[in-house]
Amino acid sequence: MADVFTDLGFAKLDISRKDRTGIAETIYCAGKTKEQLLEILRAFKDKNISVLGTRCSEDKAEFVQNSGLSVVYDACSKIIVLKASSGETMGGKIAICTGGTADLPVAEEAAKTAEFLGAEVIRCFDVGVAGLHRLLAKLEDIRQADVIIAVAGMEGALAGVIAGLVETPVIAVPTSVGYGASFSGLAPLLTMLNSCAEGISVVNIDNGFGAAVTACRILRRMKKNV
Repeated sequence: MADVFTDLGFAKLDISRKDRTGIAETIYCAGKTKEQLLEILRAFKDKNISVLGTRCSEDKAEFVQNSGLSVVYDACSKIIVLKASSGETMGGKIAICTGGTADLPVAEEAAKTAEFLGAEVIRCFDVGVAGLHRLLAKLEDIRQADVIIAVAGMEGALAGVIAGLVETPVIAVPTSVGYGASFSGLAPLLTMLNSCAEGISVVNIDNGFGAAVTACRILRRMKKNV
């Protein structure tokens, strides 16, 4: 197969991934030098391929921007985006709900990823079970979504509560937010895995990106079936 990947020596860019999976390759920026990140982004730009980078530090983003590459960076989600071409629209809605404000970085990672992939995002933040009336006040908005992403730390009860109130698939994201006995996200992870509310899928701790990709794959299949 010709032109399946671009070999930079330190990285092999899977430029044909979108043709196989519907989701283009993403750059995991952590662990890469700022020079490596810049070279990767330039390679995608030369191919006229839009690309998203996750877990990008502010200093790396600033280095890329100062090097003359037109990218958009969001400090909350640590997402960096290079738009080389116009994006597609999936035509579906994803509701992203958080237990608390402390979950915002993971939630925004999911939101920015979903928007990059062409989904419409409904943000319902700080609707945790410590004040259930806050969730109920947003319930009609949440029910308008085709997929729901529930992001929560502490005990991680939010996903189960939401799944018991909606007919929509729920993707649960445990976060590392919490005190010592939350074990850096292990406690909410186990809560979400053991929820008695059906229809919940669970991704790894702090993996907002993975939740968004899963949600967008659901939307993509819905669009094809229509």
